[in-house]
Amino acid sequence: MEGPRCPVVELRQYTLHPGQRDVLIDLFDREFVESQEAVGATVLGQFRDLDDPDRFVWLRGFEDMPRRAKALESFYGGPVWQAHRDEANATMTDSDDVLLLRPASARGGFPEPAGARPAPGEPATSPPSLVLATIWYGHGPFDATFAEFFQQRVRPVLAGTGGEPLAYLRTEHATNTFPALPVRTNEEVFVWFARFTDEGRIDDHLNRLEQSERWREELLPALSERWARPPQRLRLAPTERSLLR
Repeated sequence: MEGPRCPVVELRQYTLHPGQRDVLIDLFDREFVESQEAVGATVLGQFRDLDDPDRFVWLRGFEDMPRRAKALESFYGGPVWQAHRDEANATMTDSDDVLLLRPASARGGFPEPAGARPAPGEPATSPPSLVLATIWYGHGPFDATFAEFFQQRVRPVLAGTGGEPLAYLRTEHATNTFPALPVRTNEEVFVWFARFTDEGRIDDHLNRLEQSERWREELLPALSERWARPPQRLRLAPTERSLLR
């Protein structure tokens, strides 16, 4: 069986100065997509957080940790970042909220994109959609046994309530191979992503999930025993150049 796409994934959440999100997105989508992919990173998706106008969220993938280090050294030491870093950094108050993840199973990685990324300034050809990212924080590791539990028992309920997971990932415990960019340590997370046509479909999924007898009586108690704190949900609107849309 082929391995998952992008075995190493960063989930990056940036807190921005008020009114600066579109400034960063315009710069990012114009300058920081192809320049990162040219050195070995994969820009999986870029998003506006629907619930926080000052948060920009994006996903970046790599083939493995050594190639992550090489790609980041090349990009952040290269001419594009050097030319635009001051403008980018001026939009941010915090860029250190980063989870280092890996697909939780061979079937847990992100799918190949359905179409090509539009060129800068061109409209997306695919219809708009929203992405829901759900982050579960655990008391301990979400191991292979939990990944199988998610695949066999949780995923069918999520799919049956309209939230079919696109990808599901867990904490990557490898040492950060590019310490100039911090990642959150001492965290045990399981993150799953689903795509919806609009906010109403997200609300409908969450309502149906809450009303599901199997979810309430069988799965939620089992999951809650593992959770260190309530799940975090990110409702995300892809940018025009996001491949995950």
